[in-house]
Amino acid sequence: MPAIKISGLSKRFGPKIVLDKLDLTVESGESLVILGKSGTGKSVLLKSIIGLLPPDEGTVEIDGQDIWKLKPRDRDEHRKRFGMSFQEGALFDSMSVGENIAFGLKRHTKMKAKEIAARVAECLNLVQLPGEEAKRPSELSGGMRRRVGFARAIALSPSILLFDEPTTGLDPITTDVLVKVIEGLRAKTQPTSITITHDLKVAWEIADRVALLDGGKIRVDLPPKEFEASTDTHVAAFVKGDSELEATE
Repeated sequence: MPAIKISGLSKRFGPKIVLDKLDLTVESGESLVILGKSGTGKSVLLKSIIGLLPPDEGTVEIDGQDIWKLKPRDRDEHRKRFGMSFQEGALFDSMSVGENIAFGLKRHTKMKAKEIAARVAECLNLVQLPGEEAKRPSELSGGMRRRVGFARAIALSPSILLFDEPTTGLDPITTDVLVKVIEGLRAKTQPTSITITHDLKVAWEIADRVALLDGGKIRVDLPPKEFEASTDTHVAAFVKGDSELEATE
């Protein structure tokens, strides 16, 4: 059974069709990277998968369960299976690093303070930031904030991880560190993961499959080497950064 199965998913905002009868399957433990131009609906797709945006048509199944057939309370419970890392980390500035990571643990578990502290420390070790609990987000570099966001995303031991533009705006060295952190998380926790990125180098390194979202549909869905070599004009235009190739179709 696939971890994620999306069938005929459509989402509109007014007259604008963002997702158009989209189909997508992600197997358990697989790493899928979704590419696409700005404004093509990648973040809308992630929010649909996690159950934040109801579909206008179609189904979103997680481990065989259509999440939009669940009662609201059951759907909220279902969301605990997800960990999502947002752009820029999206940390609470008024909280310390440790408090940010502990937020979900305090809200959704009955763990005692010592257990929460141990889990926070474990998560920070996983993202290569040991002992940083007391710092504030304002004291961290951009890359460190992203890693704290990763740590918060994995705190509840989710089976599915969603990364929304994890390396946008970062320098190549910091990007390389984050890629290694993502690979390390996969090796140690073995989640199903979906990553949205514009960074092709990141895609080639972390993906089992790469998909191109274009025109509201998944246009191409292939292993990285096959995707890079695809003769589809939209893929070639995206990989080469050449809009004239797309215009020739």
